[in-house]
Amino acid sequence: MIEKPKFEARFLLPKYWLTWLGVSLLYLISWLPYKWQLAMGRGLGKLFYRFVPKRAQVARRNLELCFPDKSSSEIEELLRKNMQNTGIAFFETGMAWWWPDWRVRRKLHVHGVEHLQAPLREGRGVLLLLFHFLSLEMHARLHGFIQPAVGLYRPHNNALMEFLQTRGRGRSNKYLIPRTDVRSMMQAIEQGEIAGYLPDQDYGRRRTVFAPFFAVEKTSTTTGTLLFAANKKCAVLTATCFRRADGSGYDVTFYPEFGNFPTGDSVADVTRVNKMVEYAIMQRPEQYMWVHRRFKTRPNEDDPSLYS
Repeated sequence: MIEKPKFEARFLLPKYWLTWLGVSLLYLISWLPYKWQLAMGRGLGKLFYRFVPKRAQVARRNLELCFPDKSSSEIEELLRKNMQNTGIAFFETGMAWWWPDWRVRRKLHVHGVEHLQAPLREGRGVLLLLFHFLSLEMHARLHGFIQPAVGLYRPHNNALMEFLQTRGRGRSNKYLIPRTDVRSMMQAIEQGEIAGYLPDQDYGRRRTVFAPFFAVEKTSTTTGTLLFAANKKCAVLTATCFRRADGSGYDVTFYPEFGNFPTGDSVADVTRVNKMVEYAIMQRPEQYMWVHRRFKTRPNEDDPSLYS
């Protein structure tokens, strides 16, 4: 569990001045009209597409691997849209961290909340599976207005950014847990909390199995989901947050509880999770975080990289 961070005098040292400059600019931009920020984000994303070729190439390769039936022109069009959404995500961080409650609330559109409320009424904790969509920062802020939760996170290497992100992400939720603190996560579920967990990236070989994900038959997939879900007082649900195309806000949707999960068959169980990730992605493929090297860990260490 992470306590609410406190401001430290060292944050005023020259080593943090550049960080302060960037953060201050983002803070000022966050007060602009929402649709202006969307337009600025799309413009920034076009620059990403053109001038950050390594990241664009990772995203392109992921799309090629996942959608082998798409033509090169279809892949490139999806990539352009994805880069624009990536640019929007940059400005959404400022909105999520600094917007007042009234401004966030009016962008929230909730669906299926009864699926979340049912296990809570029964006194069970919830392992809420979230995925790396580009509106993730806003998703965390919005969720706090539905039902405050706890979540795993990766501490930032920059102490000032750690202070800012922890305060920002905790504005409408309860507390954060470092992603290596498995015991605290399990305790939170045992105590009836909603605990957010993201199972859709490549975390290497530790606590993973290889299971199908889209067209890649052997994808490194975490078994951490199964570790937490093994608690008899734990309900496993999925939630998504999609940015509306008309600029009217975000659709936060809760899906029915996983029944008979986990089964004891690790590959079958994580394949089921991957199928849910696929289902979510197919609804808004342009809003998913494709720039992560999802397939970097190969079944055998001497297998050639899929990103060569």
